[in-house]
Amino acid sequence: MSWLGFAGVFALFFATHSIPVRPGVKTRISERIGARGFGIGYTLLSTGMLALLIWAAGQAPFVSLWPQMLWQRHVVHLGMLVVCLILAFAIARPNPFSFGGARNAEFDPQQPGIVKLTRHPVLLALALWAGLHLLPNGDLAHVLMFGVLGSFAIGGRALINRRKRREIGVAQWEALNAAVSRAPYLQLPRSWRGALFRLFAGVGGFVALLILHPLVIGVSAL
Repeated sequence: MSWLGFAGVFALFFATHSIPVRPGVKTRISERIGARGFGIGYTLLSTGMLALLIWAAGQAPFVSLWPQMLWQRHVVHLGMLVVCLILAFAIARPNPFSFGGARNAEFDPQQPGIVKLTRHPVLLALALWAGLHLLPNGDLAHVLMFGVLGSFAIGGRALINRRKRREIGVAQWEALNAAVSRAPYLQLPRSWRGALFRLFAGVGGFVALLILHPLVIGVSAL
């Protein structure tokens, strides 16, 4: 694949990932297939586009910037376990600060869970994923891909904060943010069963990534 083809896939990736931050487009799609249908459809689309982008980076002309070393893989393994745990404790739970979130009306700022640590856990997971994968992938195409995706995740927090302040009102957003800031860091979970389920889901997701990595990406993570 040429650099032009790689750039085209990159542009298509960002075009599809701009859908959730375009209220008009998202609303029209949700009216046709429902909010749940939109969530499932967009998840499949974004996952497919990410797989296509990773494949394109592997097919782009190889220009080495730094060599791969064994310690880099060990750091990625440990870091990706953290990423999987973050996602497990963030997905499908109330979070009025995020572009996603489920049942946001049920959010309790006194028991915010992972939202206490970061208002945008999914973006944090994406930034960590990208930063970690920069270590063992020191060729130009992968550095461009992971560098841009990581920067996109970091910069996206400010964009989503502005949008959420506009949607729920500045006063309410700031009141929620202040209440979460006052909540203690260490709290007992509302449901031990739910917490254990998410813990095992995170570890299971990490194991699944190790197993599927050579099948999906074409390179063993081990």
